[in-house]
Amino acid sequence: MGQVVAPKSLRSVAAFNPLDDKSAGISGKRVSAVASLIAVASVSTGAQAQQSNLPPVNVDAPVERPRPAASKPSAEQVRARNALRRAAQRQQQAATAAPTVVGEADRNPYSDPAAPYKVDHVQASGKFPEKMLNTPKTITVLSKEVLQDKNATTLKEIGRSTAGVTLGSGEGGNAFGDRFFIRGFDARNDIFIDGIRDPAVSIRENFFTEQIEILRGPASSYAGRGTAGGAINIVTKQAGDVNFQRMDTEFGTDRTKRVTIDVNQVVDPTFSVRTGGLFQDANVAGRDYVTDNRWGSFISTKYTPTSDIKITTNYVHTDLSGLPDFGVPYYKQGNVPVTSAGIPRGTWYGFLNRDFQAARQDFGTGTIEYKVNDAITLTSKVRGEHSELNYIGTLPQNPITTNANPMLWTTTASAQSRFQQVDVWANQNEATFKLDTGGVKHTAVVGVEYTNEDITIDRYAGLTSELAGSPFTSNGAITGVNVYSPQYTYLSGFKSPSLTGNPTRYGVNTSSVYVMDTANWQDTIIVNGGIRYDGYSMSSSTNSARLKMNSDLVNYNVGLVYKPVSIGSLYVAYATSANPFGSELDATGTDYGGVPANTTVLLGPERNKAAEVGTKWELVDRHLLVSGSLFQTTKDNARENNAAGLLTSNAAYRIQGIDIEAEGKITDRWSVFGGIVLMQSKVTQSNIASNIGLQLANVAHQSFSMLTKYKFDGGWELGGQAVYRSKVYGGTFAANTGNELPSYWRFDAFVEKKIDKNWTMKFYAQNLTNKLYYDTLYRSAVPFVSVAPGRAFYLVTTAKF
Repeated sequence: MGQVVAPKSLRSVAAFNPLDDKSAGISGKRVSAVASLIAVASVSTGAQAQQSNLPPVNVDAPVERPRPAASKPSAEQVRARNALRRAAQRQQQAATAAPTVVGEADRNPYSDPAAPYKVDHVQASGKFPEKMLNTPKTITVLSKEVLQDKNATTLKEIGRSTAGVTLGSGEGGNAFGDRFFIRGFDARNDIFIDGIRDPAVSIRENFFTEQIEILRGPASSYAGRGTAGGAINIVTKQAGDVNFQRMDTEFGTDRTKRVTIDVNQVVDPTFSVRTGGLFQDANVAGRDYVTDNRWGSFISTKYTPTSDIKITTNYVHTDLSGLPDFGVPYYKQGNVPVTSAGIPRGTWYGFLNRDFQAARQDFGTGTIEYKVNDAITLTSKVRGEHSELNYIGTLPQNPITTNANPMLWTTTASAQSRFQQVDVWANQNEATFKLDTGGVKHTAVVGVEYTNEDITIDRYAGLTSELAGSPFTSNGAITGVNVYSPQYTYLSGFKSPSLTGNPTRYGVNTSSVYVMDTANWQDTIIVNGGIRYDGYSMSSSTNSARLKMNSDLVNYNVGLVYKPVSIGSLYVAYATSANPFGSELDATGTDYGGVPANTTVLLGPERNKAAEVGTKWELVDRHLLVSGSLFQTTKDNARENNAAGLLTSNAAYRIQGIDIEAEGKITDRWSVFGGIVLMQSKVTQSNIASNIGLQLANVAHQSFSMLTKYKFDGGWELGGQAVYRSKVYGGTFAANTGNELPSYWRFDAFVEKKIDKNWTMKFYAQNLTNKLYYDTLYRSAVPFVSVAPGRAFYLVTTAKF
């Protein structure tokens, strides 16, 4: 019998499947109606067959089948289905990424893709869940693109070129390394890496850095002890989901040769790895003999076995070494450094066959994040770190400048040494809850944290004095060194260095718990608040003495944001913090923040309070963030030496100021990043009546910085940076020594050419006018100052694939 083809109308109806997912909702009556239509069609078909002399065709209507009961997939089935979909999406992205995202694959994930100078989020998304616009706190964030256009390869350069931050010197028993003052208060032990404290006063590189976050104002509820003026968080580069390779090579007039490599590889849809390296061989512009050599590496992995679990690891090694530079003498009669009174700026007072410096760091972090459901996420982070700061240097002090001829001035080459090791183990656990209660969206965080810090500080034998003596005696200093032409750049007779074997040891155990909540009502009113408890237990010891002390610290913050329009916000905020006695763990003297084992006076914590009122606006299609704030920070129970030389805690300070910042794009071609900070400081209470009313030292009360660049046709970019610092007073307070560093302007410039999608070249000029300016002032009665780098030119070539 021949095959009969059903009419088109019948084929269309027959295509309907009552069991199909899209048809599952059709009732039984509708199925019966369809069956009737099929029967009518069959009769019509039979009539047509008779008219055409064909045998009749009988078509049976499909039997109505019972509809299966609807079943809800289990949680395991949902997760498996999501994982398969996500893997397919990643596989598709990996296959298409290379031709479409070259040059963008390694961009900062926290910044605005259309305006890389503008950062939308900080790393701690639980503690700061809202965009920067909605966060009631001044936070300056330098993205990776800002670091590159500043040519800022160290954290010290960030402090040198950011408004509101002042560099400090190692003083007394403190280490010579990264030391910063934020809003007028010392923050040298308030450095964090991926949200975990790094108490080592070291020298830090930026080759592994994604962005740098500077929190301004007290932040103990976020970060724990300290943070009177703020904190700095270094965000490391993490493995991502797109393949890329990047290599930067740099050559400079100060004999700089620098290479960095950054590679990300997606091994499979669930696992990716990112690794990088650094090599640098360099001198320091404008300074004789000083060298700045570095090498390092990092590796980061990301594993996502399911859509709900993410496991990341990160390990970084840095090694910085060279001949150290402890500066030049200070000419007290002229109230200027000797290099501003006729001595050549490059004059170095060290010893080639003795002095050295090495700063090494190793730290690794493992993080597990588990998304229980859409409302709850659990995170656990573990950190291990070992840091070493090792140096012998020469401090040029006590200059004799009574003769009018600078070529006849002399100074004392005073020895300084340190061998410091820091070991840290930390565990941080957080539960983040996202809830919606009555139209108010909450992001709440409950966290517990435990940290163990062990610090060992030793010195080299024969180098214990900063002043009198000779290199062949126990105090290791040389008098009568010619200031204009030091005759002891190389001197035989130095013995092989050996440690004293009687180090100062600090051990700190901190147990913390904190609760924070951010409540957002219709993106109009946002309330942020938190409270934190830190149980701070510290011990110090030497071979002959031991001391233990405990502090219970409770701090909080609260902020209120009102958004009259979607692009603008007004806010008020209040926060507290505390500095427990002995928390400056690189110090070996009480007047510098340390608590040696033979201390007889134990004091309570310093208490800090801050109020801030501000506004933030996203302009230019939301690609430019402009903010301004008024702030006041007070410190009570501040430690000072009274007239009898006894350490007390009866002082109080106050700092007030205004902070204005802008970051992002003014036009599609013009980008800016920078700000201005104006401050006033005052001693409001002191045991010494003459101190009351004085300004605080080590603070640039007026500072300005602005980085800008403009894009031209043809792949050309032209940019530059201007930095201003007002004068900085030495000593503890402004009138204690009468020493000061002069104010200065510094200018940088660069021109960049994008050759093609893979290659870029940049010509960078640092300190374009070769301005003689200074970073830090040692506060003693026989001070010296650190000379900032001079003019240098760099050619940077970037290859991206």
